[in-house]
Amino acid sequence: MSEALAAIRTAGMRDIIAGARALIFDVDGTLAETEEVHRRAFNEAFAEAGLDWFWDQVTYGRLLRVTGGKERIRAFDERNAVPMLTFAEIADLHRIKTVRYAALIAAGGCPLRPGVTAWLAGARRRGQRLAIATTTSHGNIEALLSVALGPDWGDLFETIVAGDDVPRKKPAPDVYVEVLARLGLAPVDCIAIEDSGNGLAAAARAGIPVVITRSVYFGDDDFAEALLVVDDLSEVDD
Repeated sequence: MSEALAAIRTAGMRDIIAGARALIFDVDGTLAETEEVHRRAFNEAFAEAGLDWFWDQVTYGRLLRVTGGKERIRAFDERNAVPMLTFAEIADLHRIKTVRYAALIAAGGCPLRPGVTAWLAGARRRGQRLAIATTTSHGNIEALLSVALGPDWGDLFETIVAGDDVPRKKPAPDVYVEVLARLGLAPVDCIAIEDSGNGLAAAARAGIPVVITRSVYFGDDDFAEALLVVDDLSEVDD
């Protein structure tokens, strides 16, 4: 597609996005480029627990194909013929990681991505409903958005469904199905904003059109099913 045609298509998407009754946001990679903070927090947790593990960017990029922090720890542990950690130990390790993540976020190192603030403000001005559908935990959402949006950030979102709220995590559609049920809306009434192939698959399987904002770790994923793909949301802000 030529740059001129791409610009026309993007401009037309503004009306489609503005006409949706609800916008449903993913968190990690979509609202903010959090994955490097998560990676650092994992490595700090491993050190605190006395493990000789270290996830470099290549290793972490591969592990991101597994959705969920505890699930990533388990996947990495299972590279051994005999896994080292019990499920209880993985849960404890993940709790340490969550504390480390919150501390790193509180230090102010992870702002919202370009265009996110404008999208949230535009949605409120138009009377659109806002929701979150994510694989991450409620604690991680609170850690990020309380810093990025202030202590009243929760007032922006009508409902928040996190990974542990549903039986299956992305790319299963469970988080989106639950958000739709809570909002009482049909899939075609909503638009999901995602950054990864797993997120796109989850929303698409729930029947929800998807806008993709490319992120650092998932920029090369297959986004053929997306309604629109942009480098960041400022390309279609108000």
